[in-house]
Amino acid sequence: MVKTLREWEKALSQAVDTDYSYGLARRMEGYKSNAALGYRTAGSRAEWETGEMILREMQALGLSDVHKDRIEVDGWEFEKAVMRFTDKKGREHEFQLGAYQTDFHTHGFERFSMVYLGNGTAESYRDADVKGKLVLVDINQRDGWWINFPVYQARLKGAAALVAVQDQGYGEIHDTALNAQDIAGPEDAAAFSISRSDADIIRTSMKDNEAQVLFDAQSTVKRGCEDYNIVGCIPGQEEEGKILLTAHYDSYFSGFQDDNAAVAMMLGIAGAILDIGYRPRKTLIFCAMAAEEWGVAGSKYDWSAGAYEQVFSACPGWQGQVIADLNFELPAHAHGRKDGVRCTFEYVDFLEDFLSRVQVDGQAYPDGVEVVYPIQTWSDDFSMAIAGIPSMVNDFSSGEFMETHYHSQYDNEDFYQEPVYRFHHELYGRLVLALDQTAVAPLDFRRLFEAVKESVDPGVCAGTGADQKELFAAIDRAAGLGGDLYGIIKDKNRCYREMLRSGREEEAGRFAASCRELNRALLGAFRKEQDYFVRLNWQDEVLFPQEAVQNNLKCVSKAIECLGTGDVRGALEAVYGIDNNRYAFLFDREVFCYFTEYVLNQPACRLKWGAGRIVRHENLFGLVTGLKDKLGQGTPDLEAERQILVQAANRQELCYRDDIKYMTSCVEKLTRALLACMDLA
Repeated sequence: MVKTLREWEKALSQAVDTDYSYGLARRMEGYKSNAALGYRTAGSRAEWETGEMILREMQALGLSDVHKDRIEVDGWEFEKAVMRFTDKKGREHEFQLGAYQTDFHTHGFERFSMVYLGNGTAESYRDADVKGKLVLVDINQRDGWWINFPVYQARLKGAAALVAVQDQGYGEIHDTALNAQDIAGPEDAAAFSISRSDADIIRTSMKDNEAQVLFDAQSTVKRGCEDYNIVGCIPGQEEEGKILLTAHYDSYFSGFQDDNAAVAMMLGIAGAILDIGYRPRKTLIFCAMAAEEWGVAGSKYDWSAGAYEQVFSACPGWQGQVIADLNFELPAHAHGRKDGVRCTFEYVDFLEDFLSRVQVDGQAYPDGVEVVYPIQTWSDDFSMAIAGIPSMVNDFSSGEFMETHYHSQYDNEDFYQEPVYRFHHELYGRLVLALDQTAVAPLDFRRLFEAVKESVDPGVCAGTGADQKELFAAIDRAAGLGGDLYGIIKDKNRCYREMLRSGREEEAGRFAASCRELNRALLGAFRKEQDYFVRLNWQDEVLFPQEAVQNNLKCVSKAIECLGTGDVRGALEAVYGIDNNRYAFLFDREVFCYFTEYVLNQPACRLKWGAGRIVRHENLFGLVTGLKDKLGQGTPDLEAERQILVQAANRQELCYRDDIKYMTSCVEKLTRALLACMDLA
């Protein structure tokens, strides 16, 4: 007798075994680069051993075609960073330090002077001699600046290494918390992390902000390393259709939530599907990704390297065949009272309909579950999407866990929440079944076009002379077409589900085969959309092409207005929001220029998923320096600074007109791609 989708869902829920998944997540902790702290980093021995364990686990579960896909990344092996210190009362202390992806080696314990320099900005180094010394600084990477800026500043001043203390932002759970993040900088600018409590012991005993310490560290970065993503599948009956599930197996510290629990959940879902005897229509691929936390030296876009290489180098054939990637991050902890599935614009309608039929465990999420969009750059689903694979991820970035436990030694099993973990197993297992019973990828391009239109500021268009009318007319035509196409897709999928429900397997197979070209065309259109419309700003936020310049124009206008009234501080506050000029306020020109040029003038192979996503830059370093000098001067002459801003405004206006023209052209090209889909529908 043929089972209904609801019956399969019920069977899957009953087959979910969170004890298995929890146990697997704990077993992954056994492989460590650093005996005291953990770490399974890109290209390291510990990461390789973990990959081998996952390979064996996939084989034991009964997955098919279990194998390792070779990729190339930059590797990092962090073995130790131990500091010894004798305080002013003669008490001896030994501290375990965390590290960032930089190259630094001592020959056993070596003596260093450690200098405390506040927040480590350029001003902090005035009258300070740090050559060959360790520089201790406070940092808030959430509300201030990323670790790479003070680290590179220290390198330019001749410091041996920088040691960072988290001053809120991350690692807030306890004063003993260490923190790790991607360095987003060159490997020859060394950096480590120390807890607030350990740093306070040293600072309390400092004389003139300096103390003597012994330091023993081994941190090795090697470019061009072999690495592996681990793949297994449940074969489907269709020739091409695929559904992808992903999670990364590299980690900082023990990485229980990030991302052991996610890898284990992915395999837990695979095991449940196998246990109930479900034969998928589409091939289900389970891929444990390497090098998510970091995998590219000297790049702003140094994370998600393993996923990027998987889909662009190891398996480019997935493009045009995989209808969805379900990526998992930190899934065994509630990041708020309401859960979220974060997805690309095109999957919003399908997911909202799917979630409307899901009964949420109130113990896990009292306020239910919602769809949030679009995706962000935080995780591997972004690399998947720009390759033309529509993606989604359990939303994890908004809760306080990110500020308290994330990327610290406190990301451990103590904060495991079984009801949340079980709900996510069941939710995403059911989502796999729902996607599997579609003949056509359920992509709604109407949502995209509506979002593009909403992102355009009519006031800025009017002020710059950009052709808003032509763009909006093109968008309206495209949105209407996208809506009509999605209506046809939904009708086809309803017919397909009815065939499956009534046991007409052969007819369903023929119907799915007849939709093969349509699916290729839809996924091809999705890839074009990602190429045309996905851009980033200097803070790694996802934008439409005109939004960065649109923001710049508003800030420039505000700055000019402030200078007109003699408000220098207000002008500086406005300039702070233009591209990456906020860093001109705090760091030397060489630091500012390095972290600008490495985005604009590196080959695509070093920029990975960020290549071509930032195409312009307004350099106002000199303006910032000049305005800072005039702060507090009473009524300074500001005409020269005003002229600089007027020239910047003229450049930005030209860019904006070009952006609007470009977007109009892209909307028209994407419309033609959707018309081709209509012909196939």
